[in-house]
Amino acid sequence: MFSSLKVRNYRLYFLGQVVSNTGTWMQRIAQDWLVLSLTGSATAVGITTALQFLPMLLFGLYGGVLVDRLPKRRTLLVTQSSMALTGIALAVLTLTGHVAVWHVYLAAFAVGLATVVDNPARQSFVSEMVNPDQLQNAVSLNSANFQSARLIGPAVAGLMITGVGTGWAFLANGLSFVAPIAGLLLMRTRELYDVQRAPRGKGQLREGLRYVAGRPELIWTIVLAGFVSTFGFNFPVYLSAFADDVFDAGAGSYSLFNTLMAVGSLAGALLAARRGTARMRVLVVGAVAFGVMEIVAAFVPSLWLFALLMAPIGMFGMTVNVTANSSIQMSTDPSMRGRVMALYMMVFMGGAPLGAPIAGWITDAYGVRAGLAVGGAITATAAVVIALVLARVGGLRLSVGWDQGRPRARFVPREEREEQLATAA
Repeated sequence: MFSSLKVRNYRLYFLGQVVSNTGTWMQRIAQDWLVLSLTGSATAVGITTALQFLPMLLFGLYGGVLVDRLPKRRTLLVTQSSMALTGIALAVLTLTGHVAVWHVYLAAFAVGLATVVDNPARQSFVSEMVNPDQLQNAVSLNSANFQSARLIGPAVAGLMITGVGTGWAFLANGLSFVAPIAGLLLMRTRELYDVQRAPRGKGQLREGLRYVAGRPELIWTIVLAGFVSTFGFNFPVYLSAFADDVFDAGAGSYSLFNTLMAVGSLAGALLAARRGTARMRVLVVGAVAFGVMEIVAAFVPSLWLFALLMAPIGMFGMTVNVTANSSIQMSTDPSMRGRVMALYMMVFMGGAPLGAPIAGWITDAYGVRAGLAVGGAITATAAVVIALVLARVGGLRLSVGWDQGRPRARFVPREEREEQLATAA
């Protein structure tokens, strides 16, 4: 489960990200709380979130082009340093009492701009630290790292905000980047795996898009991730409505739902690390199971049963995320990896903001149970359709039979199926 941590460079990277991710979650909570305190407006909080994700939607593909051209370790030193300075600047403004809401907007947009390059660089840099056999494990541990921070960061931020104020939470985030920067500086560059960088030239963005379009295993994996993100991951809409409108249980239940989902996501990431390989059937089965569990959760009558279902939903959702991420990385030429990962992250991260209004409309018009059920149904259906498309492209056919007295369904090569029919005849 933790085999890639034996690699010194990856171990330094992983430990740095543990600290930095925790700080990032602290800043997210403190940032939203500060905006709400300054304006009293939930719309202002939404604007802050939109400004942080807008650069990825607008410039994400261009960030991938830059990542393919530049040395990733040095690039990460620049992006991580810029995010550290942003956190420290916001801390100084808040602690001195000079902060205004436009400062927070500007800081959120600046972090978003840095993320345009930082995100694909971090994703693709993993393949330079570990060998291909360890890539799935390393990607999975990165996801487990992020989910651990998702559990710890908000709790620490809550304590700091109530105890000493939001400014200190921003300062803690800014200082947390010392850990990943130190890890990058301490790496043994001779132990990194050489990756050919793309030369400067015209049309590299179009080249990356053509590359993905010509690889069915890439384009359909990204399409599936887009469906899951757009229609299945609208939990801020669904969970708050279930806590407030369906179960009439308040903010405590909303927090419980999110915590149990984070626990399930962490378990899913660790299980993916243990598997060691990224297979398309795991991706498809995970997406189908994710959608089916959402449909089941939509109609359960009990608050506690609904809460318990959050753990497997989180686990299957993370299985889809990790498997898609690692399979794309392993199927992509190293010189194209930055552009492909940028496209994947743009689709995956941009799906939820696009799907949230749709989920909100269905919830307002037909109720939150219908909204969650429809999202799960679309996700499961998309997974089945994409599996059939990939099977057809790969020359496979569905074979249904019995194995040791149990029914078994699997995809087999068409030639193998024809041989089986000929033998039976």
